[in-house]
Amino acid sequence: MNLTPKQLYKYFLRGLITVLPVALTVYLLFLFLSWTESAALWVLRPLIGTFYVPGLGLVLGVAIILAIGFLVSQRKVRRKLAFIEFPFTNLPVVKSIYSSIKSFADFFSGSGSQAGQQVVLLRMPDSALEMVGLVTRRNFDDLPEGFLPGERVAVYLPMGYNIGGYTVFVPADWVTPIEMSVEEAMRSSLIGWMARSGVPPAPPRA
Repeated sequence: MNLTPKQLYKYFLRGLITVLPVALTVYLLFLFLSWTESAALWVLRPLIGTFYVPGLGLVLGVAIILAIGFLVSQRKVRRKLAFIEFPFTNLPVVKSIYSSIKSFADFFSGSGSQAGQQVVLLRMPDSALEMVGLVTRRNFDDLPEGFLPGERVAVYLPMGYNIGGYTVFVPADWVTPIEMSVEEAMRSSLIGWMARSGVPPAPPRA
C-alpha cells in the first residue's frame, strides 16, 4: 500500500487527536497522585515511620478535602473563617482577584446567592440567533440606578476556548430554560460546542 504525504498527515492527525486527550488526562492524574503521595509521606512519616501503603496519599488527600468541606458547612466555622478571609477581602488588587475567584467557585458549588441558577437559551426578538448562557441574577434592587425598568435578568455568556465571557441584562421573556447543568454548559462552551459533555469530538473526515 502506497501512502501519500497527505494521507500520512491525515492518519497522524487522527492518531494525535485520539491519543492526546487520554495522554493529558493520565499525565495530570499522575502529577496529582505524585503530589499527594509526597505530601502524605511528609505528614505521616513522623507518625508511621517506614510503614507505608501506596495510594495512602490519595486517601489522605480525599479525607482532608472531605474534612474541610464538613467544617466550612458548620455555621460557627464559617464565622471564624471570615477572620481568615479578612486580608484577602480588604487589600487592594488582592481583594478583586480573591472575590472574583470565590464568586466563580460559589456559583458552581450551588451555594449562597448563586443557588438555583439555570442554563438558558437567549433569543432576541425578530432574530434567528440563539445563545446559551447562565442566568446569574434576577433581582437588581442592590444595583445603582440607571438599569432599564421592567422584569429583567442578568445572563452570563461564556466564551469558547477562553476563560471569560460577557454579562448582558435582558428582558426575562428573552430567555428560555433548558435541561442542562451549569457544569455541562460551561464544558460545552469551552470547546465551542464541538461535542456534547463527556463525548469526545469525532476525528476529521477523510
